[in-house]
Amino acid sequence: MSELDHVRHSLAHFAQMNEDDFSLSSSYWVVQDFKKGQMYNPEGSICQYLGFIMHGYFRSYLMSEDGSEKNIFLFLPNQVVTSYKSFVHKTPCEYNTQALTDSRTVCITLEHLKLLYQKSHGWERFGRLLAERAFDVANDRAESFLFKTAEERYRDLIRMQPDVIENIPLYHISSYLGIAGPSLSRIRRRIATKRF
Repeated sequence: MSELDHVRHSLAHFAQMNEDDFSLSSSYWVVQDFKKGQMYNPEGSICQYLGFIMHGYFRSYLMSEDGSEKNIFLFLPNQVVTSYKSFVHKTPCEYNTQALTDSRTVCITLEHLKLLYQKSHGWERFGRLLAERAFDVANDRAESFLFKTAEERYRDLIRMQPDVIENIPLYHISSYLGIAGPSLSRIRRRIATKRF
């Protein structure tokens, strides 16, 4: 399956986009490869692309005053990677987004998306659903820190995104979950013990 076919299939599933609507976008997509550690969007810059991840993993992170990094979002294969607020409002991003592994994305600009919104109700629906998904992700993340224990956050992650554990180093996962490394190790041992 080509990269464009992959995006077509994803959008049909996500937004019930039909073939005619998707064909309007065919000339707008750009394939971009990222090496492990390469920035997708550095802090202070305006995010230029909405990217569909073909393969690989990304993270968004903040630099703390003490120089440590705090992961705020993880992006997985078959998901969208972008700094959404920066992308939509054309404002400088307040955090870095970086490839955690060698990765490939298929990207589109906001200018091209706006043209598509004008041409097609299918693309308008995609834009609305994308905004709803971005809100849900941010809201779920905030609520998980307010209402769930560290172990519950870890269990949710392995239930909903099990491939993360095999493909992203544990220190990035502990940062994302807001759990100190030793505490995460204890949680993992406790869960493993309960399985036997």
